[in-house]
Amino acid sequence: MQHDIVHYIAASPKTASEAEFNRLALLLFEYQHTHNAPYRKFCLSKKIAPGDVKHWHEIPALPVLAFKWAQITCRPKETPARIFYSSGTSRQERSQHCLFDLVTARAAILAHFKRHLLPDHDQMRMMMLTPPPEEAPNASLSYMMSVLRELFGTKKSRYYIQDERLQHARLVKDLASANEAVMLLGTSFSFVHFIDYCEKEGVHLNLPAGSRLMDTGGFKGKSREVPQAWIYEMAERHWGILPEYCINEYGMSELSSQFYDGIAGVPAPRVYVAPPQLKTRVLSPETLAPLPDGEAGLLAHTDLANIDSVVSILTEDLGRKIAGGFLLSGRASDAEQKGCSITMDALLEKQTLIANPDTIQETN
Repeated sequence: MQHDIVHYIAASPKTASEAEFNRLALLLFEYQHTHNAPYRKFCLSKKIAPGDVKHWHEIPALPVLAFKWAQITCRPKETPARIFYSSGTSRQERSQHCLFDLVTARAAILAHFKRHLLPDHDQMRMMMLTPPPEEAPNASLSYMMSVLRELFGTKKSRYYIQDERLQHARLVKDLASANEAVMLLGTSFSFVHFIDYCEKEGVHLNLPAGSRLMDTGGFKGKSREVPQAWIYEMAERHWGILPEYCINEYGMSELSSQFYDGIAGVPAPRVYVAPPQLKTRVLSPETLAPLPDGEAGLLAHTDLANIDSVVSILTEDLGRKIAGGFLLSGRASDAEQKGCSITMDALLEKQTLIANPDTIQETN
């Protein structure tokens, strides 16, 4: 089954078979129903067993909160290759997602990233506004960055958050000396803090043509909320990166696959596009019935790369289906705010306070 899933992940989105997706999803559901005790109990509470399900959208979607309260895994007695924790800020409990199959996880990361961020290059110098993996071993974003750097990054690629501090001056220096296209990658609010620095210091660069930016996480942080368009406007003003080369990634620690809202260099309306192994439904918050295209509801994702957890997850994210994908609308009103962008904002806000004692006095 794993071999078939990896093969499917590598397929072109135009040629990926709906029938094959359905076959693999049903196989995964049967495997997970048998081996994942918490998920089996959830399915039994809904009186749904593998023999009752004929199509992938009938697979019970486990609420994402379950990852916070139980070990959602098919291999409870084995040691996982990675454990990813969600980026919560307001509660001590965090979701955990155990990964045993890094081959599938790597394939899911690489194939879709290449289509959206590097359609015109094989490699590029990556400037990552994230901690290195050894400083954040349980962050799915840090793992993703390490995988991307290994295959797609040039030798000059490096991380610019170390010891919980953003290396503003080093990043400006390296950007200023770049003589070929580069890629900036980080959480949305790591870019907000770097933009604040550039505004304060009057930094204006003109990066080589084709330079690009990938941001992830939301645009609401601990310090403030900013529009997505503002970040991309500032990226063009301060670094010369055109808006069509700015791509937002949407992912979750409980998923193994990611979405992107554009293709680098292609001017087009922003819409989150799924890879072949990932399908999304929009469900009514009241009844969990499927909603028509255009209506806002809870997002439920079915991810074939989630081999040893659950293939179908009900999120607390709100969105609506449109042609080609979906748009995010925020989070359910009673959902806890979380995300790598909020966590990074809190971290870098702390750095700013330490660097500016007057600000500490004002906030106390």
